[in-house]
Amino acid sequence: MTAAAPDRDAPRLNLWGLSPWAAAVMLAAANFLAVLDTTIANVSVPNIAAGLGASSSQGEWVITSYSVAEAISVPLTGWLAGRFGAVRVFSVSMLGFGVCSALCGFAPSLGVLVSFRVCQGLMGGPLLPLSQTLLLSIFPKTDQPKAMALWAVTTLVAPVVGPILGGTLCDNFAWPMIFWVNVPIALVCAPVIYRALRPIETPTHREGIDFVGLGILVIWVAALQIMLDIGKDNEWFASPTIDALAIIAAIGFVLFLIWELTEKNPIVPLRVFRHRGFAAAMFALPLVFGGFFGANVLTPLWLQTNMGYTATWAGYACGMTGILAVVGAPLAARLSTKIDPRAVICIGVSWLAAIAFFRAGATSQMSFSQIAIWLFLTGLGMPMFFLPLTGVALASVDPEETAGAAGLMNFIRTFSGAIATAIVNTSWEDAAKANQAELAGAMSPPGATLDQLQAFGFSAEQSVAAVTALARGEAITLATNQIFQACSAMFVIAALAVWVIPKPKGPIQAGPAH
Repeated sequence: MTAAAPDRDAPRLNLWGLSPWAAAVMLAAANFLAVLDTTIANVSVPNIAAGLGASSSQGEWVITSYSVAEAISVPLTGWLAGRFGAVRVFSVSMLGFGVCSALCGFAPSLGVLVSFRVCQGLMGGPLLPLSQTLLLSIFPKTDQPKAMALWAVTTLVAPVVGPILGGTLCDNFAWPMIFWVNVPIALVCAPVIYRALRPIETPTHREGIDFVGLGILVIWVAALQIMLDIGKDNEWFASPTIDALAIIAAIGFVLFLIWELTEKNPIVPLRVFRHRGFAAAMFALPLVFGGFFGANVLTPLWLQTNMGYTATWAGYACGMTGILAVVGAPLAARLSTKIDPRAVICIGVSWLAAIAFFRAGATSQMSFSQIAIWLFLTGLGMPMFFLPLTGVALASVDPEETAGAAGLMNFIRTFSGAIATAIVNTSWEDAAKANQAELAGAMSPPGATLDQLQAFGFSAEQSVAAVTALARGEAITLATNQIFQACSAMFVIAALAVWVIPKPKGPIQAGPAH
């Protein structure tokens, strides 16, 4: 959605005594929190699961439930802002986000926590596009690129700060703190932004909403996500439940395509895919962002499960990605205005592919510095992909389609993260089991290994436990490497797909859409 923009050459508004940059920081903070909560629970899943009496695989619902709910609420933002006003919707969403965060910390069971996470995601979805819209509404054209750079940094850094903050809070306090940390910021920002930005509230008007399209969207997205989350625990398509969910998701998706392509005012403007540039960009976006997000989920799990890291140290390792992301954002924006932005995107994605390829050679004996250096270097690739891709994609559509295309991009980006989490978690566990069986068979003869351990003073039970633990550890590391190999391949495909985008006829504004 997009707000009715004031005259950019007019004098700046008083904003209730708040400077535009102070308001911008608060708007960026709202976006930061909404993105942060997609990963803040990544390193805390084992602690949450243990505290609520659930398995680690069930604990993954804490991550995916939020991401799916957030993705579903993003397409509603345009209608909500048009009906009630962008400032009012933003402020209510921010306040609701804080309240739901508080409730998550008080959840007595996993089921209740997941329910509150869904509510939190529904409230967080509108914060993503509205924070961009309102930022542009309070700045003249000359300052808009700087404001958007601030927004871009929060979008790129928040996913990697999440594991650091989550691990530190979880280890030093308790898992509810990863949700309660949102509360004071949300409760301060919501009323201040409302009071400060009321002078630039957008016009409201009554208009219908595509309830049918929204209903179908919720059904097929929820069915697909639940299928991916519970599939491994139900032996996949050997289970009637999984079969039913797959059928619902497939039929729902087809009906959704038919309805949205024929509806006059669709909730998701699928017609923008007729533009080759936008379609190619949206093919690359879920591949790269899904691979990046999946790696962010997998890395702390591997470090804690197999490498003996605490949640805090796993967070420190993952947080290394954010350092070069901050440095790379202005570099990517500058390069995109001087050379073909497709080349910048290709370089960024190729960099990610190379890093993932080298990370696929990880061993169980790696030190913290050896792991951290690859995560540190990863940070350079994402801004070189994300910023120019957004500009190229939106430059490919008609001007009147920009708002709808931007909302669709937000949906695809957020939903791809949720899907990647489920697929990575399932594939990782399945690959670890297969690798362990293969390693156990390769130990020939197994009795000789046990005899050697017993000769060193191990009991029979200790020998079996040691061999099992060794095989399990190596199997997990191999599974982790296999996932990174798959991510590297996805990045290569995305890098090639970028060249399907037509060459921009002029300079583009590399940065988030408004």
